[in-house]
Amino acid sequence: MSKTLHIRFYEELNDFLPEHKKKVPFAHIFQGAPSIKDVIESLGVPHTEIDLILINGKSVNFNHHPNHGDKISVYPVFESFDISEILHLRPEPLRVIRFILDVHLGKLARYLRMLGFDSAYENDFDDEEIIERAVKERRVILTRDIGILRNGKVTHGLWLRSQDTKEQIREVIYRLDLYSQFKPFNRCMNCNGKILKIEKQHVVDYLKPGTRKFFHSFYQCEDCKKVFWKGSHYEKMVKMIDELKVK
Repeated sequence: MSKTLHIRFYEELNDFLPEHKKKVPFAHIFQGAPSIKDVIESLGVPHTEIDLILINGKSVNFNHHPNHGDKISVYPVFESFDISEILHLRPEPLRVIRFILDVHLGKLARYLRMLGFDSAYENDFDDEEIIERAVKERRVILTRDIGILRNGKVTHGLWLRSQDTKEQIREVIYRLDLYSQFKPFNRCMNCNGKILKIEKQHVVDYLKPGTRKFFHSFYQCEDCKKVFWKGSHYEKMVKMIDELKVK
């Protein structure tokens, strides 16, 4: 026997819906006794994008089974608002934000590392490896592939709307409200290792004459051993970081 509920999605969750279902309540016909999670994902919205579901005005979890005639409101992840008194749909928020990125987001991984965020990335990650590491290491999955986020094992993830890297970094910062968590130049943009200050005498033999003459403060990645100093690239990155701080 068919049943009907009325559902509305809010804010960026509408990105997953066809035009006629955006920002308005609409009827959804279903059969059997699916969970609200199954209903939502059947409409194309990944569960990782959701932090609050209200059915007839009361918050419910993903396992709740909707009934005929229910009125449902679905809200996106709230990172910058206090909704502690109502039922969150994800495990407790990550205390330390760590990311893992799919194979198409190498440039974004470099930008996140520049800002100091632990960002795992390899150009040969497969979907299962990304999911397993995300769960084991409590990492947020960043992807353009909605299919990864529909996997039931995934608890934290963002589907990136833009294909432009600079827009993607702004999107991640804004949607997760990361403005206060920048720790620039603490991670290697190449390998994600931690960068530590090192005495010039320990790296002087690896420096070009001009660098050796004009620079005196040096830093080294503890993993790949790459050496860094505050040259012209540093000034460009500082400017970019200052621009990203503006909401």
